[in-house]
Amino acid sequence: MTTQPPVRASGAQDAAAAGLTDPFGWLAAAARERADAGLARRTRPRAHDDGLLDMAGNDYLGLTRHPDVTRAAAEAARRWGAGSTGSRLVTGDTTLHGELETELAAFYGTEAALVFSSGYAANIGLVTSLSGPGAHLVCDRYNHASLIDATRLAKAAGARVSLFDHADAAAARRALAAHPAERSLVVSDTVFSVDGDLTDVSGLARACSDAGAALLLDDAHGLGVIGDDGRGALSAAGIAPDDRGGIVVTATLSKALGAQGGAVLGPHRVIRHLVETARTFIFDTGLAPAAAAGALAALRVLRAEPRRPERLRSIAHRLATGFRELGLDASAPDAAVVSVRAPSPEQAVAWARRCRDAGVRVGCFRPPSVPDGRSRLRLTARADLDDVEVKRVLDVVGMTRPA
Repeated sequence: MTTQPPVRASGAQDAAAAGLTDPFGWLAAAARERADAGLARRTRPRAHDDGLLDMAGNDYLGLTRHPDVTRAAAEAARRWGAGSTGSRLVTGDTTLHGELETELAAFYGTEAALVFSSGYAANIGLVTSLSGPGAHLVCDRYNHASLIDATRLAKAAGARVSLFDHADAAAARRALAAHPAERSLVVSDTVFSVDGDLTDVSGLARACSDAGAALLLDDAHGLGVIGDDGRGALSAAGIAPDDRGGIVVTATLSKALGAQGGAVLGPHRVIRHLVETARTFIFDTGLAPAAAAGALAALRVLRAEPRRPERLRSIAHRLATGFRELGLDASAPDAAVVSVRAPSPEQAVAWARRCRDAGVRVGCFRPPSVPDGRSRLRLTARADLDDVEVKRVLDVVGMTRPA
């Protein structure tokens, strides 16, 4: 009589026999918790011609579809290809990148610029490259997620992190004094993305100058929006180019400039340091040539039409004033963003859905995207809106408000 070989258990049976569980089994409970808190999120692909009035995107100057911008992007794609093919230190650098950096630095008023594949990558690369063991980072509590993540990486590498109250330059000064360090950096957004409020840039600059600290500013929502002819937060604060030696700014190419990508603007020596040390520059595929060309064309449109930022800010104020006249809790915009508070995450989602059904797309910000834990609709003014469209936005948001 022959003996049959034992039947081997499957991988799942082996795991069960060993008392192990599904490694992703916890995800279902986590998803339920988010859903119960009104925090479930889904992607929502949009058609290019869905007919909605877009008040949710960040195309502040209305340049994403500008014929000069789209033409430049298309020509670059035909000439260079759909992608940059590699890191900028290997094959991903083109003459377009260099032209864009030169013109960005000249427009903003810095010695040099360096283009990254995104604003997120620019913030990560800048903060981690300038910090390190023993460094002291002093950060606004309401900083953007990209700056928060950059700070976490810096802390993991040995830096000390202190938080200061939102937009409080005096608190930043006290934090610098509490922990003197050879390498101190104050890190803040300029225009904050949730409510569109502007920090005390000049106060932060003075605090850093007095303490011998560097000032790192994310001007993603300021470039092309505030300052003389849209030249950004340093211009708006009256900080002359000759007084910017200790200041480094990041910006995005995906908002006022209507394309995609990010940039760091600052002294030559800082830019050289980033080229040689920033991991999100060295090891990332370079920005696609079409995006670089589109951003460059948009910058040239802005320089040729310097009234666009002024009109944009005027429309933002008209929206905020109109919302408050309707009895809504609307922020006072320092730039292009206007937020309208909602009673709860669930009602914010429902409100945004009703706006969409009525033909207006608005943003819906809920925890954890909002640092104060209060949900709101987020609307972004655009320089290309006309009077009829502004009234339509006010009417739709007002008539769809929660009961």
